[in-house]
Amino acid sequence: MTLTYPEDLQYLDSHEYLRLEGDTATLGISAFAVDQLGDIVFVELPAVGDALEPGERFGTIESVKAVEDLYAPLGGTVIAVNQAVIDNPEQIAADPYGEGWLVKVQVSTLPTGLLSAADYRALVEGS
Repeated sequence: MTLTYPEDLQYLDSHEYLRLEGDTATLGISAFAVDQLGDIVFVELPAVGDALEPGERFGTIESVKAVEDLYAPLGGTVIAVNQAVIDNPEQIAADPYGEGWLVKVQVSTLPTGLLSAADYRALVEGS
């Protein structure tokens, strides 16, 4: 499987991604994270209305290999949760940057220290 890292996204070194559109951010996990996790079997996400703080855990993702925490790259309020990935966690692996998104957040604290697609690719490919 060829791993892709869309140029319109920003990435964290903990393998979450962020798509910022105005003051709304969509969060998910990268194709690299999906590849490393293997078969995803369970996702725990915050509820609509929950507050996120930069760097704090906002959920977990469980695979047959491991349970990993999800970290918020920004502060804000959760305005949408992707129920489809809770009901069918395999959707994350099938389309991590599209239908496999996790939460949408109304941004109150802008992110800092995010990686571009090129920088993230260099990080995960070790170049």
